[in-house]
Amino acid sequence: MVEVTWLVVADGGRARVFRMPGLTLDLQEVEVLVNDEYTGTVLTEKDREKFAKRVATYLDEGRLHQLYNRLRLAMESKFLGMVRSNLSEEARRMIFEQISEDLLPLSTQEIQARLRK
Repeated sequence: MVEVTWLVVADGGRARVFRMPGLTLDLQEVEVLVNDEYTGTVLTEKDREKFAKRVATYLDEGRLHQLYNRLRLAMESKFLGMVRSNLSEEARRMIFEQISEDLLPLSTQEIQARLRK
């Protein structure tokens, strides 16, 4: 069975979840999560924290359903810390790589190119 890596690219307003076979960079977008409070305006810390919990819950559920074997997280550093603090210990152990950078505005191809570096 091929191992699966999930890449999560997120900020406080949106999260894009990609699936990759193994450690390849063949990104297949599987989910987009949107912060219910995000209307194009500035989000409060409380809104961002609530969304971080939602992203962490999504990742924990994916782990419980064995949808991935490892995680790669690419988020601006403060939001990355929020998501990590809400992840279960089991999910945190599946983190293969953390990138403290907001890659959300990039296209799928641009994300792939950035990850190759």
